[in-house]
Amino acid sequence: MNFYLWLKWLHILSAVVLFGTGIGIAYFKWTADRRGDVRTIRAINDQVVRADWTFTAPAAIAQPLTGLTLALIAGFPLSSGWIVYGIALYGVAGVAWLIVLRLQWRMREMARRADREGKPLPPAYRVLVRRWVTLGFVGFAALIGAFWVMVFKPG
Repeated sequence: MNFYLWLKWLHILSAVVLFGTGIGIAYFKWTADRRGDVRTIRAINDQVVRADWTFTAPAAIAQPLTGLTLALIAGFPLSSGWIVYGIALYGVAGVAWLIVLRLQWRMREMARRADREGKPLPPAYRVLVRRWVTLGFVGFAALIGAFWVMVFKPG
């Protein structure tokens, strides 16, 4: 197999990891937060932060590196509309994710503190959860849009 196909495989694989990890993280965090048990919320927040650094971050880095390399190898001008739109949508998703990372870290610290002190989560935790959910929807919508643009390559 040639380099292009291996790179394309890596690009698709990293997209699957990026999306799948994001959906999994969102599901488990959402269900833990709804349950309301501080110890469970702390444990899930610990795993959410770890999973984002272990899986999401490498996939998020691989996506533009492999995508731009594939476009260059295939001879697509980087000024092509679909590439510009795809990069813009990916950028929106990336900015949302970077903010989400910070929120996740803060929520994890709040949950650790509450669990350690045997106290309920502070009201500020719920504010951060609402922001996290909102940014999650923005990020996922942008990512789905970027995937659509990459597959259908509209003019």
